[in-house]
Amino acid sequence: MSGLRTGANRTALFCLGAALLGAGAVLATATDVVRDRLPSDAPRLGADRVWVDGAELGRWRDQGWWTPAVIAGLSVGVLLLLWWVWAQVRGGRLRELPLGQPDVTLAGAALAAAMTERARGIEGVAHARVRLRAGPRRSRGGPRGVRARITLSLAPDASPEAVLRCLARQTVAETRTAVSPRPLTADVRLTGGRGRDDPARGVSVR
Repeated sequence: MSGLRTGANRTALFCLGAALLGAGAVLATATDVVRDRLPSDAPRLGADRVWVDGAELGRWRDQGWWTPAVIAGLSVGVLLLLWWVWAQVRGGRLRELPLGQPDVTLAGAALAAAMTERARGIEGVAHARVRLRAGPRRSRGGPRGVRARITLSLAPDASPEAVLRCLARQTVAETRTAVSPRPLTADVRLTGGRGRDDPARGVSVR
């Protein structure tokens, strides 16, 4: 996850938390338990405050578009929140990778392209695709890891075991050296090759 994305997430969480905290504090002043403990000159909401006028709400409900619009708006909000949480859990796409020297970075797309070309050069590989994402930190305060998702389509006569060995010794080993000291985990998905009754096989190379 890039620094910009991390900063944006922290800012969004801070603003959301501050808004919820402020709203909760304001609403709490309308309860007798909180009102009795506030200084006499402290601002507070009236206990008899009407938040939603029943007659006005009824007029809105009489409109045919009101109920579907409210349901659609709430549904979109929930879906966006779930998408954002899912994006944080699965990790962000690796956009750039610092190389340990000031102002020297490697683009994640360039590294993925290089890994793809190396994987395509392995005997028995018909097609390759590599996606890089930011992985978790293995030690507190340590650098963030790199997670590579490699999909290989094998030729009909290719041996999956031989291709996997070559991939681990060449492409994965070279990339692990390039991103050091960041740990690299490679999730490999193989399709085709010998034993086509099992069209998709997954393995993790650590």
